[in-house]
Amino acid sequence: MSGLLAHAREHGPRCVALLRELVEIESPSTDAAAVQALAVRLASELEGLGLRCELLPVQGAGPILQARSAAAGPHSPAVMLLGHLDTVWPLGTLARRPVRQEGDRLHGPGSYDMKAGLAIVVTALELLRERGPLPPVCVFWTPLEELGCGPYRARMLDEMRASRACLGFEPAAPGGALKTARKGAGSFLLRARGHSAHSGSDFALGRSAILELARSVLEASAFTDVGRGLTVNVGVIRGGIRPNVVPDLAEAELDVRYPTLASGRELQQRLLAMRAETPGVTLEIEGALGYPPLERTPQVAALFASAREAAAELGLTLDEVAVGGASEASFAAGLGLPTLDGLGADGAGAHAEHEHVLLSSLPERAALTAALLERLTR
Repeated sequence: MSGLLAHAREHGPRCVALLRELVEIESPSTDAAAVQALAVRLASELEGLGLRCELLPVQGAGPILQARSAAAGPHSPAVMLLGHLDTVWPLGTLARRPVRQEGDRLHGPGSYDMKAGLAIVVTALELLRERGPLPPVCVFWTPLEELGCGPYRARMLDEMRASRACLGFEPAAPGGALKTARKGAGSFLLRARGHSAHSGSDFALGRSAILELARSVLEASAFTDVGRGLTVNVGVIRGGIRPNVVPDLAEAELDVRYPTLASGRELQQRLLAMRAETPGVTLEIEGALGYPPLERTPQVAALFASAREAAAELGLTLDEVAVGGASEASFAAGLGLPTLDGLGADGAGAHAEHEHVLLSSLPERAALTAALLERLTR
């Protein structure tokens, strides 16, 4: 690894230029053509490095960009380099918030989450290609991570099962720490059904769905146990049509987070066991656990130890952190695959107006990725 970090820093200006270009290709999850344009641009970079690229169609979305090195095959399982092409920002955001650089910070919609991670992968593969043939790697970049991977989940899981490890290029935690634990996430809908009536002349005949829903969301919220890392957030409530009508329908949307699959299943059972207490009103509960947690298994811990050793050889320090946000990398960990996430850029402001990347972190992360891939594929 002698000189790898210095070499990566020589690539720094090109990596910054690529990042700027990627941010300027807006790619909201909901615009298939926009995501396709970004995938095509990145495929040209990867093909130039000798990877075999495919744009895999996804119903109702942009494509998956999958690229394999020549060394990857049935007898040489690849390391999956996982990321996503889509951002939360709608078309036109760039006109209001154009890319700008202020010192070491590059601001722009989608820069931190997670186009910097894509640029880091390209740069790391460039570094490795200049040192010899690329190791067995499979780039797998998805089009709907911000909305949910349902349309391609089975394909992604198959690719994970065929891999030897998974490296996720979601942004680092502020300060540069890798993510060795993530909470799982699920969504539930509470629906109360009552009986409508005129609130003046027939109030006694009404059965308020809103009152039952109000009681139910307090019950559900009480399942939160911050000490155990379990949270239930009531994010949306709707119901009723007019103030003078006893409402016959009310709904609430819940987001749940859990640190382990066992605790998530326990939480799900408690939610599904809820029953209405208001006479004449029924309560329906729909939903399921979605993204699994990334649990810090021995395999995850061992992979982080390898990354920390690689960082030390580069003269860098590396920490780890547990976070509440979900990620597609968690599916790999759920399969028992050695998994690390947060190998993207340092910075801050995911999904926020102040989103930015620390440009000095780009060559460091590229060198770390290259060094870790060498360790994993020797």
